[in-house]
Amino acid sequence: MKKAIIASLSVACLAMGSCSGNKDNALQLNKNNIDEIVNAMTLEEKSLLLVGIGMPGMSGTETVVGETDMIIPGAAGVTNAIPRLGIPSIVLADGPAGLRIKPTRENDSKTYYCTAFPVGVCLAASWNKQLVEQTGEAIGNEVREYGCDILLAPGTNIQRNPLCGRNYEYYSEDPILSGMTAAAYIKGVQKMGVGTSIKHFALNNQETNRSYMDSRASERAKREIYYKPFEIAIKEAKPWTVMSSYNYIDGVYASQNPTLLQDVLRGEWGYKGLVMTDWFGGDNGAANIQSGNDLIMPGSDDRRVQIIEAYKKGELSDEALNASVKRTLELIVKCPTFNGYQYSNNPDLKAHAQISRNNACEGIVLLKNNDNTLPITSKSKNIALFGITSYCYNSGGIGSGDVNEAYTVDLLEGMKNAGFNLDTKLAKKYQDSVKEQTEKYDKEHAGKNDAIFAKFTPKDFAINGNEIEGYALSNELAIITLGRMSGEFADRHISEFYLKEEEKNLINQVSETFHKNNKKVVVVLNICGAMETASWRDKVDAILVPWLGGQEGGNAVADVLSGKVNPSGKLPMTFYKDYFDTPGAKNFPYDKIADAKSMFGDKAVNRDSIENYDYTIYSEDIFVGYRGLEKEGKEAAYPFGYGLSYTTFQIEDLKVERKKTKVIIKVTIKNSGDFPGKEVAQLFVTSPHAEKHPLRELLDYQKTDKLIAGQSQELTFDIDFDRLSCWDEELHSSTMDIGEYTFQVGDKKVKIKL
Repeated sequence: MKKAIIASLSVACLAMGSCSGNKDNALQLNKNNIDEIVNAMTLEEKSLLLVGIGMPGMSGTETVVGETDMIIPGAAGVTNAIPRLGIPSIVLADGPAGLRIKPTRENDSKTYYCTAFPVGVCLAASWNKQLVEQTGEAIGNEVREYGCDILLAPGTNIQRNPLCGRNYEYYSEDPILSGMTAAAYIKGVQKMGVGTSIKHFALNNQETNRSYMDSRASERAKREIYYKPFEIAIKEAKPWTVMSSYNYIDGVYASQNPTLLQDVLRGEWGYKGLVMTDWFGGDNGAANIQSGNDLIMPGSDDRRVQIIEAYKKGELSDEALNASVKRTLELIVKCPTFNGYQYSNNPDLKAHAQISRNNACEGIVLLKNNDNTLPITSKSKNIALFGITSYCYNSGGIGSGDVNEAYTVDLLEGMKNAGFNLDTKLAKKYQDSVKEQTEKYDKEHAGKNDAIFAKFTPKDFAINGNEIEGYALSNELAIITLGRMSGEFADRHISEFYLKEEEKNLINQVSETFHKNNKKVVVVLNICGAMETASWRDKVDAILVPWLGGQEGGNAVADVLSGKVNPSGKLPMTFYKDYFDTPGAKNFPYDKIADAKSMFGDKAVNRDSIENYDYTIYSEDIFVGYRGLEKEGKEAAYPFGYGLSYTTFQIEDLKVERKKTKVIIKVTIKNSGDFPGKEVAQLFVTSPHAEKHPLRELLDYQKTDKLIAGQSQELTFDIDFDRLSCWDEELHSSTMDIGEYTFQVGDKKVKIKL
């Protein structure tokens, strides 16, 4: 009977406009009477408010995971309204690389496209906080103008392993770069009067069996690596909401973990906002609320029943229930929907496309450039464009982080727009293959709504040696594009880290043939994350990494290839020589090919059943990425923070000064070359007592303005002592070592006793 009552209330109160409420009731929600509203609500109303409306169609095929057609079609979720008290529904929407809603609607000729911006890893590769904030502003504007309230972003988990399926959404293997990038993104979005939901808190570092996998890490690793980016962003940018992760942490669901949500997040960090589950996260609504997880998404009747029954049995306290209701109301009164914002459904997509293009350029990393192969100084050169990804460019990844954009500029189109001469015979060969493969795929998948689970990418094919010889004779330069796609629901197999057989053959044949004819070869890596380069990099003359650069990706690559833009991106992660150089490489499901079952996985009776599936041990501890590689004395193919430029820079001066509770570090960067460009000052610190610390750790970073030849700029870092602390597991607190610290920018070092 209770369930029937709740279900009927849910249907009746889906949105503010769906029922008029009690007009005679004088008590209506405003920002000053939240406590009064809480006291006036019934238990059933409180349960409705704390549990989303659910996802119609989840039992069938008409609605994909993470989408609802309520209010804004294609938005990820909607909260329940309580019209009696003037409480409206609010709309929550994906995702990090741009707003994800449906572009078409029934009985509506208008299209509702959104801008596909560079993905998270590309933004982090810019090492430019101001640029990331600008991207956030543009995304926030589209969220607001399309009638949404909360953007389910940014993704802020550490890239612990290069094969994690969602690495493209995340920022870095380093907690400082991740946290500062996330903070800038949040500030930008929330400037537009809409909220963010920083995710996935915490230790969501693999997709395989993500709903039931137990992440097991030391307290120090949690504090210094996996919690740290969230701590930085939450304290600096104050996101409106936090999204708890699917996984267990040391045997307890993150969304039902009071140590994580109450003690750390709210107690130690002082977070005042709302916490929501990831979609279908956790297994008990009452446990969610009692642990400090306020909003349960996307919602279901059984979670509401659990809340009501636990409350009546005394298992859910008044204090916990009312605290969650209050935080939810405090969120609602900040939202555009509550404040009557008249959204336009008409954001400036043209202006945002230009922002996307400019910012994609700045995240491009130049890994190799022998003999100034790049930029391509003459547009009269004939260019042979190899690799099927050149003609079906990857703008973004798979899953909730995907965007329904109006178009994607591939590399062929981008090069043409830049005025380059491209081999039309070779282009037609690839275009015909793309068309044929796409038509076949569409025919086989007609009527199947699997867009969120997969994005079709045509396969490369072999080109025989005689054909390549002909292309080498008729073209002055070869460009080979290699693509890698990944996304939500599955991790990459180890084979994806290495070149495929057809890619090896293509690089070998094209390089050998073009070099024999004194022609050069450039490789463009349109990829979601790190891959192996050591075995083939010596065969080519230049390597460019534009990542998944959004809908203007092809134009951005052409801007850099032509020299219109000087590349200034730096790697936000290590490019290992071999997968097994990855710290903790074997503590990851690297050799499992995830299937559909792995999206939500299997709940094992025994949490210790299958290693790297039911549980994963973070064996590398704090030594993630470059920290672990340097500890082991291994060399990277390309190290964290690496990236070339078309010009050269010098560090002219590095100074450090001690204040009462901080150090001030100043560095001067000079453009010592001939090409205007930007440079990143990466500040690393080496702590005393080296035996218990990484050899060096990123402490902060800044990017210069565009400097012309001979121009210098001084950058200042203001570092509080608490940023030099580490976690002491015996004391269960942060402590700062006393002794000599070494600060380093580039090849310059300065020491000071603290």
